[in-house]
Amino acid sequence: MRYSSIDILRTLAIFVMVIVHFCENLAGYTPPINGFGAPLFMLVSGISYRLWLNGKLSRNISETQISKITIRRGLFLFGLGFVFNVFIWLPEDAFNWDVLTLIGVGLITLNVARRLPPSIILLFCAVVYAISPLARSIADWPAYWPDGYFDPDLTLSDMLQGFLVVGYFPVLPWILFPLIGFVTGTLVFGQSRDQRPDAAAIVRGIWIGAGMMIVSASVVSARTYLPSLFPANWPAIWTMFPPSAEYVLATSGFGVFGFCSGFLWLDHTKPDQTQPIARFQTLRSLAATLSRYSLSAYILHHVVHVWPLWVYAVSTGQETTVYWQQATTVPVALVLSCIYFLLSFALFRWMEKNDHPAVESAMRWVCD
Repeated sequence: MRYSSIDILRTLAIFVMVIVHFCENLAGYTPPINGFGAPLFMLVSGISYRLWLNGKLSRNISETQISKITIRRGLFLFGLGFVFNVFIWLPEDAFNWDVLTLIGVGLITLNVARRLPPSIILLFCAVVYAISPLARSIADWPAYWPDGYFDPDLTLSDMLQGFLVVGYFPVLPWILFPLIGFVTGTLVFGQSRDQRPDAAAIVRGIWIGAGMMIVSASVVSARTYLPSLFPANWPAIWTMFPPSAEYVLATSGFGVFGFCSGFLWLDHTKPDQTQPIARFQTLRSLAATLSRYSLSAYILHHVVHVWPLWVYAVSTGQETTVYWQQATTVPVALVLSCIYFLLSFALFRWMEKNDHPAVESAMRWVCD
């Protein structure tokens, strides 16, 4: 069963990333929505894993088989992340530690976390949240980002530190997002496919998510208007690279709030109902298609806007990245991102109707 609340959140994550990447990479402009796409994408992966796990358990799939499939999927995504880096960002950026490598590690981590009570998972998240700034300080994070980009040496120590602490999406603290998504999915769906989602638990999730955003906004406001209350050497207020405490709290809270409120509005059924109330059918249909092909959409949108920069530069005898962030203006970049959405939706809808394979089906074929 598909849940529109998940489809819409995943589509929103793709939408944000497409807009931001087109504007940043083509025009050198960072939109205000920057930073909300990747956390949402990761958090939804945790929610989806809870649903997938419940489906496997309801069919009496053994624990061993579930572990094998989960680990294979995690390794598939981890390896796909390296292939993506090499073919999109060129071989010298193979160890940038992209979203895909993090989600792969997240799946492998969830294979362990699924055996633990939600309270223990949240305690682990709190520890990760607390030690991440210290780990960045010990690793000397600024030394790896001299010009605003992750720039490691191809040494084992730099690769390990990039993976754990200083890369684009290192384990600390980004592993929080799939884990929080998994706990949120457990809160709503329980630990069995036959367990009916509890409206009270969903409302509790809405309040928790809203509270996280309010706390983050309050700290940001206090640090902005009352800076004397905070130590001068505290980390930046709101940054994605590295992810500040306020950023992590707000984006994870937004994901929890968005999913729970969306589920209550679009997917929840009362005891006397068999189907949720039909609302926003066009939006549901569009989101279902884009969500089903979200992994393909993530990869494809990089191909269609980054490869032309490399190809044109090389074909004219120039340095490969010469047009990076200066290929066009912001309005043109926005128009191109909208065109991509329309064409990619048409492509994925055609693939859906004709049952054509994509990256998602390849992962299922290889791993399941």
